[in-house]
Amino acid sequence: MPTTDSDRLVHDENGGMPRLLEIMRRLRDPATGCPWDIEQTFATIAPYTLEEAHEVGDAIERQAWEELPGELGDLLFQVVFHAQMACDAGLFGFDDVVRAIADKMVARHPHVFGDESRDKSPDQQSVDWERIKAAERGPARVLDGVALGLPALTRAVKLQKRAARVGFDWPSTDEVLAKMREEMEELIEARDQMGEAEVFEEFGDLMFVMANLARHMKIDPEAALRAANAKFTRRFQRIEDWLAEAGKTPDQSDLTEMDALWNRAKAEDKTKS
Repeated sequence: MPTTDSDRLVHDENGGMPRLLEIMRRLRDPATGCPWDIEQTFATIAPYTLEEAHEVGDAIERQAWEELPGELGDLLFQVVFHAQMACDAGLFGFDDVVRAIADKMVARHPHVFGDESRDKSPDQQSVDWERIKAAERGPARVLDGVALGLPALTRAVKLQKRAARVGFDWPSTDEVLAKMREEMEELIEARDQMGEAEVFEEFGDLMFVMANLARHMKIDPEAALRAANAKFTRRFQRIEDWLAEAGKTPDQSDLTEMDALWNRAKAEDKTKS
């Protein structure tokens, strides 16, 4: 049975946020906590934070609503973990995190919490949001503040959006597609005539232009690639199923057979859509 206020809170199913904060404090206690949790740093936990954010996105993408509370809880725990490490180091605490985001939301929504009119489009609200953010940053270079830790495709789109705000942008997808063809030709030339470093660079250039094309076409490239990954997984698993029915595994097949099965899976997808 719980014998201390801390124990009672930790085991109180209705303890809410204080319960979670106390659990995290106990896990990091140098004398009685978990050795793994105690030895973690911001740098070692950061990859888990990104992973949990992606798992939230994955649950939403799959509309797995029964999984979403758990995934959001995992992400919230990451915030609590970082805040506890900061508290241990004397940097800041969880209350500072809450205060910072609350103050930011109030400041960036003057049309809700201030005296500005709400009578404007979502696009105009996005413009105002960026204007307020720029004012908060103060004098800065155009591309400052685009986080390095973002997925590369997402960061490419954000960099391009920043540049577009000051007029550095193609007027339509025609110019983007022409640039994409140019980059493809340069990649082929690098493959045929140059070394690995040049191939690597030209491939990156092509990916960057692809991200720009997605932006111009109002496509989220991360979401599009996730959908393509899911489609590939679904179709390849159908290949495995059909091979299994024939008493075979993929490594007992060959490209010709699997390509034919791929086309069968593709046709099957089209009949379902």
